[in-house]
Amino acid sequence: MLIAWLCVLASLGAAVWGWALVRRQRDALDALHVNAEIEAGRNRDGADLATRLTAGLNALEDGVVVYSVDGEVLRNRSAQRFAGARHGDALIEAGVARLAALALRGTAGSEELELFGPPRMVFLLESEPHSTVNGSVGAVVRIRDISDARRIDEIRRDFVANVSHELRTPVGALGLLAETIADEPDAEVVQQFAERMVREAERLANTIDDLLDLSMIETEEIAGPVPVAVTSVIEDAVLQMSNAAEVAQIPINVGAIADVKVLGDRRQLVSAVYNLLDNAVKYSEAETCVDICAEVHDQSVGIIVRDHGIGIPSRDLERIFERFYRVDRARSRESGGTGLGLSIVRHVAAAHGGSVTVTSHEGEGSTFTIAIPVSSEEVLEHHG
Repeated sequence: MLIAWLCVLASLGAAVWGWALVRRQRDALDALHVNAEIEAGRNRDGADLATRLTAGLNALEDGVVVYSVDGEVLRNRSAQRFAGARHGDALIEAGVARLAALALRGTAGSEELELFGPPRMVFLLESEPHSTVNGSVGAVVRIRDISDARRIDEIRRDFVANVSHELRTPVGALGLLAETIADEPDAEVVQQFAERMVREAERLANTIDDLLDLSMIETEEIAGPVPVAVTSVIEDAVLQMSNAAEVAQIPINVGAIADVKVLGDRRQLVSAVYNLLDNAVKYSEAETCVDICAEVHDQSVGIIVRDHGIGIPSRDLERIFERFYRVDRARSRESGGTGLGLSIVRHVAAAHGGSVTVTSHEGEGSTFTIAIPVSSEEVLEHHG
């Protein structure tokens, strides 16, 4: 009897142990299945994250080069151009390598490199180390093109220097003339000095007015542009210039003017044309003439101002639209020019989606053309 119970207990124990073994095996298999799903999810999420990170890096304007702890290198699209580069870009790649080596030793760094081109370009390289949880060190190097920022800084410095110079000259002259008048008993001499003071004051006022106009044109967008007739723009500009042209004995001949309209700011357009006429008169000899007309070509109207004056040397053609740049400084100062007129013309043309061009020959004269886009309806109506 006892032996029989022992056999039964043994059978039950074996059954229980077998069931437990099967359960453990099933649990182990379930755990493996779950872990496999988790790992797959991790890999999938990791791949998605890597894809998103790569897309994000490629969207950056700056070049980014990432050095991993195991020696792999990842570059975004902007940094690809420097890999294996030659000539000037090779200097950038060498700078990246120097800063990466520094960062891999745990030290951040930066370096500014200038490529003389053409075009002249300036790059700022910055590197930082990055550490992993196990203490290994990688590196990130950023390549930033700061050429435009440097050019803007230079333009700003030149502008401040030029403004200071242009304002100091008439202000200084006014002070000296005032002191001289105070101690001058001769009424005729006083009259001469007073006339010079008036001219210097006018020159100072003109410079300030042009600076204000240029500032407004540069900083203000054309709010609600309206149709402006080209004929009225030219008529107003010629009327404003007529007295000065008559005094200089330089007639203004108005040729054929296309009967079209452009969208824009009437005051700015008149100012641009006036400045071209003013420039043409100032750099022409007495008894020559200035011609103005307007022609439609394709989708734009060209307002053309042609003089028969001293012309512009070829070396100066690229710079005449800069603020305060003068081809003949002595002549410009004598005529009261501020050196801002052509800069105003360029900015007005750009603000209206157009451009200004010049052709010139020394001793023969210059031709300036402001091209402003015209609506399709206006062009069809004109040709019709």
